[in-house]
Amino acid sequence: MKLPRNAKILRSYFDVAPFAAVFFCLMIFLLLGALLPVPGLRVGLQPPTAGNLPGVDRPAVSMAVDAQERLYFENQIVTERQLRASLAAAVRGAREPLTLIVHADKSVSYEKLAWLALLAREPEAGNPNLGITNLLFATLPRADIAPAKP
Repeated sequence: MKLPRNAKILRSYFDVAPFAAVFFCLMIFLLLGALLPVPGLRVGLQPPTAGNLPGVDRPAVSMAVDAQERLYFENQIVTERQLRASLAAAVRGAREPLTLIVHADKSVSYEKLAWLALLAREPEAGNPNLGITNLLFATLPRADIAPAKP
């Protein structure tokens, strides 16, 4: 028995219009996605200059200072008075001495960083033992160091 063969592979011309429509839709989504704001604070940290920078093995609190020298503590913009109260509350609630990690933008002045260090060291009015004596500045990790193996 002989069956008729009438399967004609790609006899018609190649239509580019559907592929172009999908391509342009994809481009529009990518461009719009790039324009959406990303949540968070952009802080350009200083790159490290030394090979072995210290870390922390004790409890730590973090704060950030952006390029306009606004203060951030616990993901909120704070004033000097609020920062002082928050640091005092963190020290009162800690069992061990705390380390303050400052994520400062590279355009922040040295004067502002020294002021933050003195603010953290300042004891509370009623208790002279309250105050953060350890302060570290966050930096970017070196690019040539391989990640640690588990």
